[in-house]
Amino acid sequence: MSATDSAVAGSDWTDRENDLLVADYFAMRDEQLAGRPPVKRRRYAALGALIGRAPKAIEWKHRNVSFVMESLGQPWTTGLRPAGNAQFHALVAAVERHFAANPAALEPVISKPIVIPGGDPFVDPPPLRARPDDVPEPIRRLVRKFDPVARDARNRALGKRGEEFVLEVEERRLFAADRKDLMRGIRWVSRDDGDGAGYDILSFDSATAQRRLIEVKTTCGESRTPFFLSRNEESLSRERADEFVLYRVFDFAVTPRIFRLSPPLNDLVRLETAVWAASFS
Repeated sequence: MSATDSAVAGSDWTDRENDLLVADYFAMRDEQLAGRPPVKRRRYAALGALIGRAPKAIEWKHRNVSFVMESLGQPWTTGLRPAGNAQFHALVAAVERHFAANPAALEPVISKPIVIPGGDPFVDPPPLRARPDDVPEPIRRLVRKFDPVARDARNRALGKRGEEFVLEVEERRLFAADRKDLMRGIRWVSRDDGDGAGYDILSFDSATAQRRLIEVKTTCGESRTPFFLSRNEESLSRERADEFVLYRVFDFAVTPRIFRLSPPLNDLVRLETAVWAASFS
């Protein structure tokens, strides 16, 4: 390693370096989402030649970006597991600049996921835990600005794709259980009747034929990404607790999986008032 390399290695990253690194990260993520796994080694070499940083330093910094993406409920690049040990002020500022210049980066383009025959997308829900206090303030501020909960709720295309995915999962589940009679009764309620029912899909338990009123919540983020629950949905979960079930679809852009939450929901998630309705009567 040359004296110049040593000096660079021990110095803070400049805004230019952070901007180039963040742009490179999103280019890799877009390649991955398009089904073209990026060759990271070549990218590290190319970026290293441009900014004078070692591949290991670039890889670690990319993992710091993954930590920011995870906090924002965004898909992060496979193989770059989130790493939180960093000075995040300058890096978060670079991510924010990237979003300002490329707003579409917050809404990654995804293809319709395919359920592999015989595959099981269901996993256990994450346990309820104490609030994390180790998230750096620059990331907390960025999350407040680009709220993943509100963003997922506004993204109707993502919501509909998630519902379509669950519809296919339910059809395959009942078909595999040799309950074609029940499979014919599945309905996409939110599409056919509108969003006022308090659930999205009518399905059935394969063993008992009991109705399942499935509310679908979809995110491209990881399993712990928060989500909105409407007053109507929460009320239905209490009124029809034996039938209601919430399907949380996560990591939708890469490897979609599902966990189920059954009432009482406040035993499984922390419910907080997100919006107040103001009136004069």
